[in-house]
Amino acid sequence: MPSPSRRTVLATGSALGGALFAGGLPSQATAADRPGGTGGTTDPWRAVLEDADLVWQRMPATWYEGPFLGNGFLGSGIYAEPGSETRAVRFNVQHSEVQDHRPEFGSLFGLARLPIGYFTLEPVGTITAVDWRLGLHDAELTGTLTTDRGTLTLRALVHTSRSLLAVEVTPSAGERGFRWVFHPADAISPRAAFKPLPDGYQGNPPAEAGEHDGVHTCVQPLLSGGQHVTAWRETERGGRRTLYAYVAHSYPRTTALSAALRAVRDGSLLPYDALAVTHRAWWHAYYRKSFLSLPDARVQRFYWIQLYKVASAARRDAPVMATSGPWLEPTPWPNTWWNLNVQLEYWLIHGSNHLELDAVTRALGEFRDNLAKEVAAPYRSDSLGIPRTTDPHLVNGAAGTLTGYGVGIPGQDPPTPEVGNLTWALHNVWLSYRHTMDESVLRDVLYPLLRKAINYYLHFLQPGPDGKLHLPATFSPEYGGDSRDCNYDLMLLTWGCRTLLESAELLGIDDESAPRWQEVLARRVPYPTDENGFMIGADIPFAKSHRHYSHLLAIYPLYELTGRTTEERALIEKSLAHWVGFEGALQGYTFTGAASMSALLGKGEDALKYLGELMARFIQANTMYKESGPVIETPLSAAQSLHDMVCQSWGGVVRVFPALPAAWADLTVHDFRTQGAFLLSAVRGGGVTRWVRLVSEAGAPCVVRHGLPGAIEVRDGRGRPLRYETVDDGTIRIPLRKGESALITAKGDRPDLTIAPVTPNGTAPRWGLPA
Repeated sequence: MPSPSRRTVLATGSALGGALFAGGLPSQATAADRPGGTGGTTDPWRAVLEDADLVWQRMPATWYEGPFLGNGFLGSGIYAEPGSETRAVRFNVQHSEVQDHRPEFGSLFGLARLPIGYFTLEPVGTITAVDWRLGLHDAELTGTLTTDRGTLTLRALVHTSRSLLAVEVTPSAGERGFRWVFHPADAISPRAAFKPLPDGYQGNPPAEAGEHDGVHTCVQPLLSGGQHVTAWRETERGGRRTLYAYVAHSYPRTTALSAALRAVRDGSLLPYDALAVTHRAWWHAYYRKSFLSLPDARVQRFYWIQLYKVASAARRDAPVMATSGPWLEPTPWPNTWWNLNVQLEYWLIHGSNHLELDAVTRALGEFRDNLAKEVAAPYRSDSLGIPRTTDPHLVNGAAGTLTGYGVGIPGQDPPTPEVGNLTWALHNVWLSYRHTMDESVLRDVLYPLLRKAINYYLHFLQPGPDGKLHLPATFSPEYGGDSRDCNYDLMLLTWGCRTLLESAELLGIDDESAPRWQEVLARRVPYPTDENGFMIGADIPFAKSHRHYSHLLAIYPLYELTGRTTEERALIEKSLAHWVGFEGALQGYTFTGAASMSALLGKGEDALKYLGELMARFIQANTMYKESGPVIETPLSAAQSLHDMVCQSWGGVVRVFPALPAAWADLTVHDFRTQGAFLLSAVRGGGVTRWVRLVSEAGAPCVVRHGLPGAIEVRDGRGRPLRYETVDDGTIRIPLRKGESALITAKGDRPDLTIAPVTPNGTAPRWGLPA
């Protein structure tokens, strides 16, 4: 093969910031150096992001319709002031660290997240039109507000590191008299609007307004001690007025006031443009960690909005996301939920290569001592558990149907014996380990916590007359009723014992409990099934509409059952069809789970059908989601369902394009992170996989089901042939050391390795409220 020309090398290197060809092949797949198929820009990331921008040409009326800004801590949802839709726009101010501290009233009242308040932007005139754009690339809201007196041109962001809400407004002559007004919220659990108050519970005292050398404050004292403070200042530069707002929380000390004042004073010294420089730099680097383009314009836009949303709602050092993320709205769920919500919220960070957002691993490691306190006293010396609901420190407080749901004890009720949530949460930690191969995650967090989570089960596992090991009655979220040999727990127990044995071997630990784990795997009672597939448990068939797939975890996400045999595949198909066949209680995440299970079976058309049901029935105008209140796990998990269609890497095999529908004949993925710590890039064109590239970050065994038809070639980063071993038709094993790469192409083919957006199959409306 001839060497590339100097012009080719320089052009490609420019596009990637220095990545050069060698021997005719790039050291990594290159970004487009020509106008892309989307947006007309030379930058493929900017192209897909600008194409995905949300627009509003009608005034949003609720959080489910409006723009949203955030950085994992501070969040702002923006929409019309209820009851004054033509007179004011609300900028909510909420913060993921602001909570109450009265554990005697439980996680849902005494430890609940507390509402802070909101600003209203109040024009001089009556609002007649809006034209807004939420620019994903820069993570900023821009646009105009038109009134019968003039216009207000605005820019807004929540700064990624300073946690400042900054809103710059440039008024026309008739609107120079517009004003900002802050409205403090009552510092009471949002659940109070939905459920009766626990005996003795009362809201916190009213907030106290103040002013400190030009900085306005609203100090909210807490009955438990401590405070949260909103501080703000407005500055004017060259006819532009900029609002700077900051929220601080302190407990038990009352230091939030000084922290908030300092942050606002420091931040307001910077013009909006100066703040935006560092803010945009973070976001630009964030997006470039991975790339995905597919020909369904609506779905592609949805996907990139989820990447924006998850980075607006999550950071490694932020609290684990509550049900509504940092955007607290009226909700019966004002804290963190561990029987599905948390797990689904964080799945997409792995494939999209955003482990910097992994608060789950950090929080479980940091607050592990609190998990011992959540199991009954006789078991605390060697067991851990996580309740259904906790605050950011993994504390549930007093448990009860009004105040928060504890772990419970198998075979007893009350309290409800919902005991599997910690093991499921630790599966997320295991995913973080597998996608990075970072042994410290395995050694310091996963292994010690999983050992004690599984040990809790072992206290209750007993042999039955059949010689099998059985569990007493436990609870399968959210079906209702307790059942012996509950599939939720048996499936998690099986995964946990297998993972502990594999981990102990990897870590070189001779664990005294290993024989017991092996016994569980050998003697555990089979998962209860009937003519309809998997039951809830031995005592409860699946016989009513149920949104949760708690009885199907062995299929997804645990991949303990994958259809290896004809009989196993039939069981999965029957169980899936039976589950989604009951209308009535199905919700959004029912369809994301069904999509991922269909993707496991290679059924891309079914997966797309389920995602279509989700979009049509549940996803709101701005891609948010609601049931009885705002919850954000479902749209985020839909992004993971897309991942499962594009790439799967369970069982030590990287599967490229395993479940694509026929309509997705063209698709591009770049730096998709897989288990084994590989970065995958691949391009599909005309319904055929053109090339696949894997970069090994850890030197783990590399087995890839590449999907290329016919004979193939495998070459390294310098274009030299790489030896490989054929495992089966379409699957090969490549010996890759840490830092090495492999490019797989059809034999004799030299495809274009440019990473660029694919051409959409058709037009689609933007998300938001376009005209």
